[in-house]
Amino acid sequence: MLIIGHRFIPSQSFYHITNIEDISHTPPSSTIYFKFSEENLDILEHANLNHVKVALSVTNLTELIYASALNAKYIVVPSHLAAAAQNIAQNYLFDAKILVKIKNDDEIEEMALLNMDGVLYPNGIIKINS
Repeated sequence: MLIIGHRFIPSQSFYHITNIEDISHTPPSSTIYFKFSEENLDILEHANLNHVKVALSVTNLTELIYASALNAKYIVVPSHLAAAAQNIAQNYLFDAKILVKIKNDDEIEEMALLNMDGVLYPNGIIKINS
């Protein structure tokens, strides 16, 4: 299980961006993070063309499927979609890892029992301001 942003487990961070320009303010080889929406498709296209890893936050299962089809490396889902999202990802052999946003350590066990690929703590997301 991937554990991103835990206080004592070293891991990568995701860089929350809001536009293409923000990418230039992230470290080399970083993973950018933003919410899936049609308004952000230009960011996604730019990232794919420039081989930038993307973590997409989705709010429903349709967006989950879009995120996979659009080459997201990580797809971040709310906890109420966790089981269904992981099942879809396994059934369709997604390349993306499915992560669930959590706030405390008590949630890790629940996500492990759902066979989630990983969890994402708030500390795993660094806000980029251009």
